[in-house]
Amino acid sequence: MEAIIFVFAITSLLIGVALGYLVRKQIGANQINSAEGKAEKIFVDAKTKESEILLHARDKSLAVIDEAKKEADSRRKELQHAQQRLERREALFDQKILELQEKNQKIQEKATQIEQIKKDIHQIREEQMAKLEKIAQLQKEEARTILLENVEREARVDLIERVKKVQFEGSEEIQAKARSVIADAMQKYAQSVVSETTTTAVALPSDDMKGRIIGKEGRNIRTIENLTGVEILIDDTPQAITLSSFSLIRRQVAKIAIEKLMKDGRIHPGRVEEYVEEAKRELAQDIKKAGEEAIFQLGVTGLDPKLIQILGRLKYRTSFGQNALLHSMEVGYLSTFLAEELGANVAVCKKGGLLHDIGKAVDHEIEGGHPKIGYDIMKKFNLPEEVAYMSIAHHEDSPKTLEGVIVKVADALSASRPGARRDTAEKYLQRITELENLTTSFEGVERAYAIQAGREIRVFVTPESVDDMGAYKLAKNIAKSIEEQLQYPGELKVTLIREKRIIEYAR
Repeated sequence: MEAIIFVFAITSLLIGVALGYLVRKQIGANQINSAEGKAEKIFVDAKTKESEILLHARDKSLAVIDEAKKEADSRRKELQHAQQRLERREALFDQKILELQEKNQKIQEKATQIEQIKKDIHQIREEQMAKLEKIAQLQKEEARTILLENVEREARVDLIERVKKVQFEGSEEIQAKARSVIADAMQKYAQSVVSETTTTAVALPSDDMKGRIIGKEGRNIRTIENLTGVEILIDDTPQAITLSSFSLIRRQVAKIAIEKLMKDGRIHPGRVEEYVEEAKRELAQDIKKAGEEAIFQLGVTGLDPKLIQILGRLKYRTSFGQNALLHSMEVGYLSTFLAEELGANVAVCKKGGLLHDIGKAVDHEIEGGHPKIGYDIMKKFNLPEEVAYMSIAHHEDSPKTLEGVIVKVADALSASRPGARRDTAEKYLQRITELENLTTSFEGVERAYAIQAGREIRVFVTPESVDDMGAYKLAKNIAKSIEEQLQYPGELKVTLIREKRIIEYAR
């Protein structure tokens, strides 16, 4: 029974496998048929699309060809038009060339005629000159010389008379115009003037501070004086001490240092050295700020920062009690106003007026007068020649340029304002008299005149007693004696003149 069941099971299994194989084969055949149909459909669609694309491409290519033909026709027409225009121009050009050739030929003919006329005129002139020489019994050059001398003599007399007439008629008008221009310039700039002194007062909180400043056995005061170069005067003046020095910079350093010492309260030589150095740094900043404010107020630009620093040093420089920086600014303003009135170069006058005394900022450190020093400084900082020349022009008798004359006048106006200079009339006259007396004391000096506010001495010598070589030696001796015996501001110029005049009268 079990064997039958087993056989039946095996048979059933085989039948099932056979049926499954047949079903699977039928399914695969159906799928193959379906894929072939799809592939055929896709191929048909692709053929159809290809036909459409070919038709579209053919239509587009035909359109492009038509457009290219139209463009070619258009360019062909433009080329034909351009060729016709060139042919017309060429024909016109040929015509112009022919006309120019005809004109050139006519000009050459006229030039030939003119040359012939010149030759004829020259021949006629030679014949006339020969006749005149024969009649006057004079050569051509002799007659020309006599004629020119007569014309020159008459013209010179007429010119001198006309110049005298113009000078006489116009002198009053010129003077009135000059006064008007100077007055207008001075009215446009009005600044208060304060004369600087050679001392500075320092306020103290109490009189006990005087003893602390002096220190034990005077060590504090000696340290301050040695480091700053000023003289400290302590007298009976309540709650104040006086700093004395010709240098404003030294007095300012000492004043700042003493004020810092009093504020600190610890006054001894170590602190003095520390605060003196600090005062110098503060003063350097103040000098720089003063220079920047000066150029800002005048509207001057393009200056080197180092040159501005040198300009600021003029704040602590005086000339006869007049502050040098304020004086320079005033000269800059006045030069600007005068240049505007006279039509000169305003920029040169403004910058040159501000920097005309720049040499005074370092004239105690560099040998030479401040005009030459100032000129060298401005050239060193690449300022134009016409600006640098202002440093020299304001001390020349006759400046070479109009701007130089303007700065010279502005400098004189600023220095001559009432109260600008501390020098009194008595001291000024005494200094001029001493200068002239010292000069005339030399043998061979006939007379001497102090000019330029005592900045120059003109010495006239007798030519019989002083020869050319002796004049050089005498000028040096006079300058040396002035340096040793007299006190004067800045540089003093000695001009020695040796002149011999022969005068006769025809009666």
